[in-house]
Amino acid sequence: MRALDQLVHGRTRLRARYALMPLEGYPVSRLPGWAGAEVKVLASPAIGAQFAQYLADVPAGVQGGFPVPPQVETFHYVLSGTGRFTDGAAVQRALKPGSFGLTPPGCRAEFTAAEPLRVLLLRKRYEPAAGIEVFSGSYGEEPEVPRQVWGDSPHSLLQTLIPDELPFDLAMNIFTFDTGFGLPIIETHVMEHGLYFLQGKGLYYLDEEWMEVEKDDFIWMGPFCPQSFYATGPEPARYIYYKNVNRDVTI
Repeated sequence: MRALDQLVHGRTRLRARYALMPLEGYPVSRLPGWAGAEVKVLASPAIGAQFAQYLADVPAGVQGGFPVPPQVETFHYVLSGTGRFTDGAAVQRALKPGSFGLTPPGCRAEFTAAEPLRVLLLRKRYEPAAGIEVFSGSYGEEPEVPRQVWGDSPHSLLQTLIPDELPFDLAMNIFTFDTGFGLPIIETHVMEHGLYFLQGKGLYYLDEEWMEVEKDDFIWMGPFCPQSFYATGPEPARYIYYKNVNRDVTI
């Protein structure tokens, strides 16, 4: 929150094909099933997204979870804190910074904080495909995921959190760019993104406009929004991003 004597000016941009929203602009929501937690709704169909993304701050000792509609899958990534995760059935996991997972449709995603827990969440309607079985849950720890050189540049590293296999209709990846490096092209594609900055800062190109971005900023990018990025500042830039993959276009 800004001081009362400061000008009300910010970097927020809301356009037809993208949105850039610093965290300071989000009011806190109270959601059923998340009693005592402070939840910020980062993106939803109201903005044009075909998914919902949240940032949940769960106090120590508090439990939160979503209902169990049979068609909705849930991804989580722990930003800070510790706790426990359960899908209401066979899966129970300890949570710590970097813990992540994709819970299949029809399973509950429930979180219990041992200490204040901040978790990034994404939910979308699973897209079944003929001859493809629904995936089982996929869980892991980000520090254990290899950082692969991307674009033939050792200064650009990509971590693939969800297997790139046909049962999965979404990808969650983490990019790390050294200062002065980034995407060497302007991308334009059918996939949409929900992107959260984990570290550092840089310049993001969205639909013919360059904008400064930094840690805790959120960006929604709709289909066919021209986009690019390069890192600035004293430390590498890191962001985690969603994209819809492995499915045909609905006509």
